Amino acid sequence: MQRRTLGTNGLDVSAQGLGCMGMSAFYSGRDDAESMATLERALDLGVSFLDTAEMYGPFTNEELLGRFLRGRRQRVQLATKFGIRVDPDRPAGRTLDGSPANVRRSIEGSLQRLGTDVIDLYYLHRVDPSTPIEETVGAMAQLVAEGKVRHIGLSEAGPETLERAAKVHPIAAVQTEYSLWSRDPEDGVLAACRQLGIGFVAYSPLGRGFLTGQIKRFEDLAEDDYRRQSPRFQGDNFQKNLDLVARIEDIAREKGCTASQLALAWVMAQGDDVVPIPGTKRRKYLDENVAANAVTLDAADLARIDAAAPPGSAAGLRYPAAMMSAIPR
Repeated sequence: MQRRTLGTNGLDVSAQGLGCMGMSAFYSGRDDAESMATLERALDLGVSFLDTAEMYGPFTNEELLGRFLRGRRQRVQLATKFGIRVDPDRPAGRTLDGSPANVRRSIEGSLQRLGTDVIDLYYLHRVDPSTPIEETVGAMAQLVAEGKVRHIGLSEAGPETLERAAKVHPIAAVQTEYSLWSRDPEDGVLAACRQLGIGFVAYSPLGRGFLTGQIKRFEDLAEDDYRRQSPRFQGDNFQKNLDLVARIEDIAREKGCTASQLALAWVMAQGDDVVPIPGTKRRKYLDENVAANAVTLDAADLARIDAAAPPGSAAGLRYPAAMMSAIPR
């Protein structure tokens, strides 16, 4: 596995990371034993950049990683996130909280659950509109000064927010959804990251599994799978997005790879400062994802892929409308 560097302060990570969310939350079929085996396989393959968050579960995904990290901590670049606080008094059960008090509360909980004394990359999960970003990042910078955090990141932050945050403390990475059906970062976030020397971490690079080509019907999703609430998996959008995947599959067949491998190779080809973190809880899919590193795309390939899946070609919002309100325009 090749390595890539995030940020001007030089956070060295595997060129492909592993999103751990689905091992504990949102997708149906939790299997801790297989998840632990998948994590072990990831390290064997050189995938050492592991991504979790306080709200995955909540808390249970960090606890799972905490068990895995015993005796392995030095082999891992560990990222976690805070800022989406469980709040039973709100309709969605969550509230955004980037207050300095919550920064302090959250880091102590994450360190305990993960069984470590330092987080390599600590993200603000979503920007809290009620707290100036300077205050949130200032509190996160204090954690760096105390040795509890090595690098700071932001998730789903817009260019103006990035610029303001970077004036307070160097930002190592921005984590945003980026894939062949979610190309929003090309509208300004990627350019801002490069201007400010910030690395880019692409979550959901396989479109929450849709770009693998393995989801053929809405009914294939379990009753408790949160993707049933995603506009892109519903109604006419589902068939339109299947058509998009079919175009990707045609190109993949000619390249001698799977649709998921082509989709991951495309993300990785967007720049050496871009690191995808496809999520899986099964070893067989991890192996398939890692094999994308061997897929080479030349300029003609990239142009053909761009024509097959241009910006805006996915049908439907990437989150339900209420959740999109937390995403900067």
